[in-house]
Amino acid sequence: MRLDKYTSSDYTPGAPFWKQLLWYFLGSPLVESPWLPMSSLKVGILRVFGARIGVGVRIKPRVRVKFPWQLTVGDYVWIGEDAWIDNLAYVTIESHACLSQGVYLCTGNHDWSHPHFELKIAPIHIQESSWIAAKSVIGPGVTVGRGAVLTLGGVAAKSLESMTIYAGNPAVAIKERKLFNGSGE
Repeated sequence: MRLDKYTSSDYTPGAPFWKQLLWYFLGSPLVESPWLPMSSLKVGILRVFGARIGVGVRIKPRVRVKFPWQLTVGDYVWIGEDAWIDNLAYVTIESHACLSQGVYLCTGNHDWSHPHFELKIAPIHIQESSWIAAKSVIGPGVTVGRGAVLTLGGVAAKSLESMTIYAGNPAVAIKERKLFNGSGE
């Protein structure tokens, strides 16, 4: 491959340069900070920079978000310590989903077969009541179905079916997920 021939083509971060600079030097350090433990302040900062975030969202310390203006988070979502939302493309996290500590959401990668290492991006969609366990990775273009689980250290390069538990690298279905909450749901 020839990295001297690389271009970002028509890719754009989706915000004016001044907004990117403000996020990089002000917003992002505040959201990542372990010295700002209150989720409500982190949610407020993300909203100021364009994220659409519901109620009851918990954001732990050292959470990284590349571009908040390309992020939608539903109600009662938990985002664990050291999670990284690397959203060159749009990321949607629906209500009651949990991203455990160290989760990495990667919306962009390079085409290793292209002579100029072309950038390829695609959105990530995590549906309601899903759990992405600690140190797991979700790749570009993946949809995590409603109620799906990706276990510890799993790597999802392809979409995950609803109400199914996945494990491994690459993630494979290991069994159906059953919820027991006393109401029969």
